[in-house]
Amino acid sequence: MRIIGQIDHPTLKISVFKNDNRTSVKFENSVSEITLKMGDDDRFRTVEDIQRLIDPVLLEAVNQQLQSMHTARLAAIARSFPASDASEFETIL
Repeated sequence: MRIIGQIDHPTLKISVFKNDNRTSVKFENSVSEITLKMGDDDRFRTVEDIQRLIDPVLLEAVNQQLQSMHTARLAAIARSFPASDASEFETIL
């Protein structure tokens, strides 16, 4: 798999990959990533083709999924590592 390009976005890193005839698009923020696999489809051969695909509606859906993943991650951390009631610091008088 090799990177064939990146698409500018103010808050996401968007990378386009090629593996044989298959194209994938990865959307990343600071804590999560989503990859869309376009498969072996002649409509998605170039970075320019992928740029046409990435419209405001798709970006909004990706952002919602990334936010949902972040919320699920925080909830899993809270379940797995609950905050203790005991203070971790020594009391100073």
